[in-house]
Amino acid sequence: MNHTKETITDTAEKWVLVVALVLPTFVTWLYFVALTSAPAAVQQTAYGVGKTVQFALPAVWVYWWQRERFEWLRPTREGLLSNVLFGGAVVALMMAVYHLWLNPTGYLAPGSAAGQAVIDKVQGFGVGSLWSYVGLGAFYSLIHSGLEEYYWRWFVFGRLRRFMSLGSAIAVSSVGFMLHHVILLGIYFDWALLPTVLFSVAVAIGGAVWAWLYHRSGSLFGPWMGHLLIDAGIFVVGYDLVRGVF
Repeated sequence: MNHTKETITDTAEKWVLVVALVLPTFVTWLYFVALTSAPAAVQQTAYGVGKTVQFALPAVWVYWWQRERFEWLRPTREGLLSNVLFGGAVVALMMAVYHLWLNPTGYLAPGSAAGQAVIDKVQGFGVGSLWSYVGLGAFYSLIHSGLEEYYWRWFVFGRLRRFMSLGSAIAVSSVGFMLHHVILLGIYFDWALLPTVLFSVAVAIGGAVWAWLYHRSGSLFGPWMGHLLIDAGIFVVGYDLVRGVF
């Protein structure tokens, strides 16, 4: 009887993980594609509800259904250093690629289709001043990056480890992490093939590195710090595109 109950629970968890892998992509498609012409209030409501459902899913499944506790392990010096170095290196590379390639070639420059797409989405969040932009950047860098690590590394990657090898769990979770970024990058780059594919693959590689570093340290603090740095770097680049409207 216990074996049967365990089998049913494992099957249910596999389906929960399938949902977890595709849900962020659906939320992104809904907000950035399906509702792109809808009023800002409708877009923000859909985005807020979608994100709430996404980030509530792990807690509901693990805490309420499985009755498991979340162990928030303290960061290790090695784990923090590895992630900060990785995040810093990515930010440095990001700045070089933006200033030496994306901006000069027009792929990502003020006045380009991508630049206008960034402005439209920032304004869709109700951002109309420098300080509101800083507030949005701080939220995504500090809070949203932590929620994504809790979702993708602790929950998706961590639960996949129960059913597959380390390498497979890293690969599957990282592809899932990449998928909703494909939509974001496609829209911002006007679906130009080279930057969309290149940076989508880069996101998957970043997700794989964070999963591996999380596996080594057992703490989310390190990946969170690395993710925070990269998101902050993205908002620095974004400011170069939107500062003309403030």
